[in-house]
Amino acid sequence: MRELPEGWKSKDVGEILQLLYGKPLPKEKRLTDGKFPAYGSNGIKCRTNEFYCDKASIIVGRKGSAGELRITEDKFWPLDVTYFVDFDRNKFDLAFLYHRLNALNLQSYAKGVKPGINRNDVYAIKCSFPSLTEQKRIVAILNEAFAGIDQAIANTEKNLTNAREVFESYLAQLSYEKKPLGIFVDIQTGKLNANAAVEGGKYPFFTCSRDHYAIDQFAFDCEAILLAGNNASGDFNVKHYSGKFNAYQRTYVITIKNDSQLLYRFLYFQLIKSLKELKKSSVGAGTKFLKLGMIKDLLISLPTIENQQKILNILDQLLEETQHLESIYQKKLTALAELKQSILQKAFTGELTQSPEQELAEVC
Repeated sequence: MRELPEGWKSKDVGEILQLLYGKPLPKEKRLTDGKFPAYGSNGIKCRTNEFYCDKASIIVGRKGSAGELRITEDKFWPLDVTYFVDFDRNKFDLAFLYHRLNALNLQSYAKGVKPGINRNDVYAIKCSFPSLTEQKRIVAILNEAFAGIDQAIANTEKNLTNAREVFESYLAQLSYEKKPLGIFVDIQTGKLNANAAVEGGKYPFFTCSRDHYAIDQFAFDCEAILLAGNNASGDFNVKHYSGKFNAYQRTYVITIKNDSQLLYRFLYFQLIKSLKELKKSSVGAGTKFLKLGMIKDLLISLPTIENQQKILNILDQLLEETQHLESIYQKKLTALAELKQSILQKAFTGELTQSPEQELAEVC
């Protein structure tokens, strides 16, 4: 076991702070323009003209987004799905405790079908800490380091968005005579429940998820476009597959009637282009659905087969370049997240002596 640095002490979390229960806020007191924020498990849920706490604290998600952390405003209302932190402000710095709790990965302590955190489990965690002066010094270093990392993350996410927009802008520019999709395709659905998937099955099993699963029986043996027919947020997706497969009962299996009029790959991109339009026209409250008529009536651009192929050559090249850049940027985002965790671990073992500029430069 690593020795604690000089001046550091080890105690249970329960000896350092208390996790107090948030309180219900009546519906009539939940406002959009109230004076004070009301915090749920993953941030500000609404506003209110009343406050329950008059000092800045840390919100810990108790139910729902269990283990999520937020530093609050000076006056706030903690909702009943949260804990808020109480501690001796003469011994501990608020920002230090926030970073210290972050390093403990409280999400991993969530239990149950609807995951929740029992505060007694948190109280039992061993935790080391230095003097208040050293806490403030560490917070200053962390703030500087994290500001650099957060800026690098923002720049990388912007680059990722830009890479996708190049592909999407070309796709959006495709404009030819438009005709209803139903003229050119046959549309059916799978017959199975989503839980019909089996691990290690012989054939792909397409549901409305972005991922595909496996199954031991196939119902289709053809080339097809698979369109998700329902989604909780209306975030539908499209897949292109050729071979033996099976499908969920809300997944639309679209096959082309005459391949001298329409290429599968071209239709695949046309449907990707139409996803925002489909989301707008979807119906349903809890779960969003696409009706068969919506898909049949969808207007698609239809150039000649020769032009379709020329366009596909460009689209496939753009897609390959976009995916390559996405891979680079996603790896960078992962590395930046890991660097944050590494810095946090060093901070609480006494190894953080100065802002880790060199490590950030290596990632960037």
